[in-house]
Amino acid sequence: MANVSSLNAAAASFDAVSGQVAGPRGKKPRKALSRRNIILYGTLIVAALYYLLPLYVMVVTSLKGMPEIRLGNIFSPPVEITFEPWVKAWATACTGLNCDGLSRGFWNSVRILLPSVVVSIAVASVSGYALANWRFKGADVFFSILIVGAFIPYQVMIYPIVIVLRELGVYGTLTGLVIVHTIFGMPILTLLFRNYFTSLPEELFKAARIDGAGFWQIYFRIMLPMALPIFVVAMILQVTGIWNDFLFGVVFTRPDTYPMTVQLNNIVNSVQGVKEYNVNMAATLLTGAVPLIVYFVSGRLFVRGIAAGAVKG
Repeated sequence: MANVSSLNAAAASFDAVSGQVAGPRGKKPRKALSRRNIILYGTLIVAALYYLLPLYVMVVTSLKGMPEIRLGNIFSPPVEITFEPWVKAWATACTGLNCDGLSRGFWNSVRILLPSVVVSIAVASVSGYALANWRFKGADVFFSILIVGAFIPYQVMIYPIVIVLRELGVYGTLTGLVIVHTIFGMPILTLLFRNYFTSLPEELFKAARIDGAGFWQIYFRIMLPMALPIFVVAMILQVTGIWNDFLFGVVFTRPDTYPMTVQLNNIVNSVQGVKEYNVNMAATLLTGAVPLIVYFVSGRLFVRGIAAGAVKG
């Protein structure tokens, strides 16, 4: 009995000590309303309001009629919501002799965007994969040319490209603009893919080579399935860059093939008739809708791609 009592007492002592050891550890939790949190969240709120306020003004202005806009209070919500400015911006707003709104420019931008994004990303991904894993003769020189090409100002190349496109017979066409966007997008995209593939474990590539896999087998079966985040990064960069481009659109196309941004500029800066601010705001929102949708849909994968090596050397 004495032994049993001793064992029970020892067990009780052990439980008490273990309970003290297993108690709360680490730093004391910060208060939710600490000075640090107030400054941090206050700064974030002010920054968010700074960027959201112009968007708010654009939205409420686009939903007002011109008589209400002339009252002068740009921050007040619309008394009577109307979608007529949106319809006019899309279908009937005039730019010179044409009165078909942004619709024609939208479809021109789509026809420019899709092949430019697909071709540039496809070529850049293969080039980046080759630079990262297959050391061919002259790879360092080629890589140096890519770095230089990624940072050459576009304005320097405009006149030579005009001459080249004219000689090819595609100047002023959508095909010519697709070629321009594809060429100018490839250097930076190739660098992104090269850096991403370099960050992947080299053992995967070596094991595939030992198993007898070739260039395309390794690319399609190993590298491509692991490269979804960087493909999303490349897609977002190309979509936003091509869709928002104005310089190339106004230089390398003609009025019947103008992209949406050029059409928007012509609508906003039109000097014919009364200045319709609600139509201008609606046209601006319609033009910016595609990049915003792309960001909202694939923003999480964009962050993953950047964090997984998109900007590593």
